[in-house]
Amino acid sequence: MTTTFASLETTVPQQAAVLCDRVFPSLSRRDQRGKAEQYLHGLLSAPGRKSMRNIAGHLGSTAAEQSLHHFISASTWDYAQVRAALADYVEEEVRPQAWVLRPMVIPKAGQHSVGVERRFVPEFGQAVNCQQAYGVWAASDAVSCPIDWQLHLPDRWMADPELRRRAKIPADARWLSPVECAIDAAAATASRDAARPHPVVLDLADTELGVGTRLLDESGLTFAAGIGATTRLIAADLAVPRHGTEFTAAHLLQLARTRWRPVEWQDPSGGGSRTSMVAAVRVRLAGRPGTPLLLLGEWTDLRAGSQRFWLSNWHEATWGQLLRTAKLAQRVELDFAEVSGRVGLMDFEGRCYEGWHRHATLASVAHAVAVLAARRSGAGYDRRGRAA
Repeated sequence: MTTTFASLETTVPQQAAVLCDRVFPSLSRRDQRGKAEQYLHGLLSAPGRKSMRNIAGHLGSTAAEQSLHHFISASTWDYAQVRAALADYVEEEVRPQAWVLRPMVIPKAGQHSVGVERRFVPEFGQAVNCQQAYGVWAASDAVSCPIDWQLHLPDRWMADPELRRRAKIPADARWLSPVECAIDAAAATASRDAARPHPVVLDLADTELGVGTRLLDESGLTFAAGIGATTRLIAADLAVPRHGTEFTAAHLLQLARTRWRPVEWQDPSGGGSRTSMVAAVRVRLAGRPGTPLLLLGEWTDLRAGSQRFWLSNWHEATWGQLLRTAKLAQRVELDFAEVSGRVGLMDFEGRCYEGWHRHATLASVAHAVAVLAARRSGAGYDRRGRAA
């Protein structure tokens, strides 16, 4: 028998109370802390879409809608401090092994939501009118939680003074490409949490590879970047035939097939321990001098070609450690699918830049409550996204 996490009647309120005590003290006024707790309660328990109206109605006071709207979109509380406190708590509770950078596409019907633009979205296979954000997720084998966010602002929003004024985009906000926006989020998290850096797991398209790896290096970040089979790389490993020649990632790892070795990793979907064959070779990017990168390949079926590929500057890691770290992206995908939609992460309907960030911050707190309460109760999740 399965139930939603909202029905974990003891652990959810207990976990919410703990999170409120830990992450909301930075709100200097008691009324702000009260509104934050109200909003969090609404995100966790209001049925359906987590709009201001639905949250207020669920709380039993339609008059609260305007008050909550002001708290999210027009108040002065600093969401960065709440995120920092959330990250501290998640670090203690989750013991993350990596920060996973995950893009989040938020489809929109109109043109007024801050950052909205028509973009081609590979996962949808078509152009979509949407916002795009990048989340930094603290991830372990057992659980993951978003702890920081960047909302991508296309050139149209950055260059138009009227759009900036209406959306209350800060004066110091600057235009960034999507890959720059994603890595800027990870660098900001690392600068805040310099005492406990974690490897960054992300995906990089071929067109992003050069600038992406450069920015990651410049930020001092250790990374494992998923790439495609046809990504072209230069062999920098003396053990590989035709050293110094450019090959596809798939071909390079076929040349290194004598290095295959088994590695165990945990399947977050409940499949227990799994074993893959891996191999790694040193490579370079064309036009990118300096220390070589490590190309890691994974085989789950030795009769087929390598099925997954990553580039990494984490030379101290064992191949097994690197694969298990890269696989944490699957933990994030599962938690995003099963929890984030149900705590309203994508449901902000306002037009204000800081309002979007405040909503995303409180939805991240709600996500932490949900996953940690389920873990504490021993419920876990089934594959349909319900606490088991």
